[in-house]
Amino acid sequence: MLRYTIRRLIFAIPMLLAISLVLFTILAFAPGDPAGSLPLTIPAEVRENYRASLGLDKPFFLRWLSWVRSVMWYEPQHAFESFFSTCIGDCMDPGKRVISFSSRSPAVDTIWQRLPQTMWVLGTGTLLGILIAIPIGVYSAYKQYSAFDNIGGFVSIVGWSMPVYWTGLILIYIFAVKLKWFPSFYDTTHDVQFTSWSSIWFQIKQLAMPVTVLTLFNAAAFSRFARAAVLDNLSEGYVRTARSKGLREFLVINRHVVRNSMIPVVTLIALSAAGIFSGAIITETVFRINGTGQLLITALNQADTPMIQTLTFFFAVMTVLFNIIADVLYGFLDPRIRFD
Repeated sequence: MLRYTIRRLIFAIPMLLAISLVLFTILAFAPGDPAGSLPLTIPAEVRENYRASLGLDKPFFLRWLSWVRSVMWYEPQHAFESFFSTCIGDCMDPGKRVISFSSRSPAVDTIWQRLPQTMWVLGTGTLLGILIAIPIGVYSAYKQYSAFDNIGGFVSIVGWSMPVYWTGLILIYIFAVKLKWFPSFYDTTHDVQFTSWSSIWFQIKQLAMPVTVLTLFNAAAFSRFARAAVLDNLSEGYVRTARSKGLREFLVINRHVVRNSMIPVVTLIALSAAGIFSGAIITETVFRINGTGQLLITALNQADTPMIQTLTFFFAVMTVLFNIIADVLYGFLDPRIRFD
């Protein structure tokens, strides 16, 4: 298992290089120019000097190599030096980092500032959705066509079919405007103090509506996948064999059926977990959450190419990493799977 994991991590390097080249190529030839935000009265030579100061006058391949070197070498080096308060040889020159066109500050630093807001909302919504969906899906499959299964199916269809922005607006109108129970938008400046109950309670209140929207959406999807996977395994021969040996029904379901049924569910969860870091752009817009999704929208509007490239590459890294984690979990869930 360890050798397999190391091999996958090594093979991920050329994959990420190819992804970075595709991302850089698309964005390099996409319409939009940072100089387009300058007033029309500025002379053409001033515009060219501005583009040259951003490095846009260099050949495409050299710009890609410089960006890859910064993202895959200098940024990890800076993170290591900052975390351990040390220097690798000479301390790294800050000019080697990826600099945002709009803020003129390192793009990775801005991402790390926005990431906690995304994790608070989207991470909590995804985790609660998983914890709710799997038991419901398993029990719905075990009690197929029962009242519980029919009600769960109806709720799942409703939760999956309702747009997130519509659900969010309805919750804001009822619980923020009419009842005034919760704030209508998320205060990203709030610093949670775990030693203060008032600080924790305020965080819970402002998380309530966006987390509810995302939990309903995620639970609807995960529960249907879990139900379908469990139904497929309930009719397998090994389940009849386990029952014929006199095993209790609880052990048959939890030790055999659920464990083997989790492989497709883990795949879906791994893909969804990677999507946490990209941010639910619609949810962040509705509740005014200043997370990574909103950061991507802002960067697109400002033609901030370095920020867009760094963000999308970060999302790609998370997708590859969570897929590797899912592949490793397969071996623990199903003993028949080997990675020799």
